[in-house]
Amino acid sequence: MTQTVLCGLGSWLPPTVVENSEVMTAETADFVHRRIGIARRHRVSPGTATVDLAYEAGVRALASSGSPHVDALIVATTTPDRICPATAPEVASRLGLTGIPAFDINAGCSGFLYGCKLARGLISSDPSSRVLVIGAECASAMINPEDLNTAPLFGDGAGAAVLRGAGEGEAVTFGASVWGSDGTLADIIAIPAGGSRRRTPTASESELYLHMRGGDVLRNAVQRMSDAALKVIASTGWTLDEVDVLLAHQANAAITRAVAARLGFPVHKMPSNIETVGNTAAASVPLLLAHAAAEGTLKPGQRAVIVSFGSGVTWAATTATWPTNLTAVIHPERP
Repeated sequence: MTQTVLCGLGSWLPPTVVENSEVMTAETADFVHRRIGIARRHRVSPGTATVDLAYEAGVRALASSGSPHVDALIVATTTPDRICPATAPEVASRLGLTGIPAFDINAGCSGFLYGCKLARGLISSDPSSRVLVIGAECASAMINPEDLNTAPLFGDGAGAAVLRGAGEGEAVTFGASVWGSDGTLADIIAIPAGGSRRRTPTASESELYLHMRGGDVLRNAVQRMSDAALKVIASTGWTLDEVDVLLAHQANAAITRAVAARLGFPVHKMPSNIETVGNTAAASVPLLLAHAAAEGTLKPGQRAVIVSFGSGVTWAATTATWPTNLTAVIHPERP
């Protein structure tokens, strides 16, 4: 596969911030902060949809890359504006990219890394091409505000990256990657109704919202992300001790701590933004990358492992050597 460089990185969070105390009791708010790690999250205002978030993140990633042009656009989302058509073509047109191939993928919270894997394949077929990959979610649209198993967890937002082929002698960003799925666990994270299997709810409208079996999600997320991280590290030819930074999908601080414990990896080398953004599903990984880069947690030359787990169930991981001359463009700016 053609060597690939990460040359642009951007993110967008909607301006409305919702504190725990605004949506749950004081006791629940304390538990969510202490156990799950979330204190607040960003939420869209009425009339704002996934395409709006994706556009804003895309603008910033393109600005970071130094060029408004790409040859393809991939949008990873579990919350498209509509079942049909896809989100990506509208995002492309709003970015002034009408005419390029643009498509959506739904791999849950692994969607962004799936998108990057696909982008690398596209670049292999044309090493001169540039691909914009966006993870965007209006997660608040898929959660039942009365369901305390899901409502406190999710936030809205988008992150985006521009990938291109490496020039001769140029340091490459990405190393090995792994991805996989297990459809026997499809129902542990699912929205039961709304698709072709069940267009309308049979019991109640709650079937149009996300349902999760928390214990099964935690166990499988820890196992799959840990195993994927070890596999991709070995495939790259590194050892775990040589990894400077491990960036994991921000689902739940308990999951992150359990992954660290299972790997024997220091938690302080695992950047986190879940406290202020919550679980943003397919937007989680690119938001974390953008925030960590902007804050200086990710430094040029560092060896990084990026890993995710999501509905489907799906998982993905990649190694990366963090590039020089990359400035993430984020909104809002973080202190």
